[in-house]
Amino acid sequence: MLKTSEIIQDIETDFVTVNGIRLEVDRCGDQTSRRLALCLHGFPEHAVSWRFQMPMLAELGFKVWAPNLRGYGNSSIPPDMRDYSLENLMADVAGLIDAADCDEVTLIAHDWGAVIAWYFAMREIRPLKRLIICNVPHPAAMQAAMGWEQLKKSWYAMFFQIPRLPEWALQRRDVDFGSMMRDSSPAPENYPDDVMRIYNENGRRTGGIAAMLNYYRALIRGKGADRQRQQGTPVIRTPTLMIWGEDDVALTKETTYGTEQWVEDFTIRYLPRISHWVQQDAPEEVNAMMTAFINGEPVPYMKWEAKLVASLD
Repeated sequence: MLKTSEIIQDIETDFVTVNGIRLEVDRCGDQTSRRLALCLHGFPEHAVSWRFQMPMLAELGFKVWAPNLRGYGNSSIPPDMRDYSLENLMADVAGLIDAADCDEVTLIAHDWGAVIAWYFAMREIRPLKRLIICNVPHPAAMQAAMGWEQLKKSWYAMFFQIPRLPEWALQRRDVDFGSMMRDSSPAPENYPDDVMRIYNENGRRTGGIAAMLNYYRALIRGKGADRQRQQGTPVIRTPTLMIWGEDDVALTKETTYGTEQWVEDFTIRYLPRISHWVQQDAPEEVNAMMTAFINGEPVPYMKWEAKLVASLD
């Protein structure tokens, strides 16, 4: 399978063994730095989804790691649904942090990576300096907003619970994950063909589709979400920035409301006309927001939001 390092300069690809599996990791920046920026991708993505953010983070002095989560890229593909439990996924992240051997960790995550990141911060698996979330709501906010509109958008998660049928359907259609992203984006020029090829090769590996679906199955059918609810919802103390593309086909904006109840130090910025693939659709805006947050500066708004805020002051 094509590696990110084969198409993008300044990124190298290596492997790290954690939690009994081998994860492919894209790396950028000074690898002797004691500050780690760990970037977690989502479904049906790949570490290449952070191609616009990794150089920016390196310039800020971070050792930047973007792993391909289990089942993705050239990482291991464990065979069973239970291999994709939240407990295992969080242990993978902990193993990466331990392997990086750093003094400070900024965890940055999108989609399924953000599901893992929310719980990782909530359970305080490892100390975090900052948390940056892209287009996935806090689990409690998601539950509170689970009305008819969100249920309609979440139909695919229910479909994925069916054994074998989703794999058959996706493989029969030879689903083009790359085009799915590019076609829903307001900035298709940000999705060149070589990047789309990487996304599509994910699902064409033996066991790749099943691995992607097992994240959803372990969460719902495997009772991962239920186990987490039983542990409670402690307030996250880590300073957190949420960046949200408003034209998300899978998640309503309402799922972000009330997040400050569960996050002590919370900042949110909305990006109108931007899709679920926020950090790829609007890299300049996202990078500016991330940079300000990391530097302890006021996080900029989109231009229309800045005018609104000024009018209210």
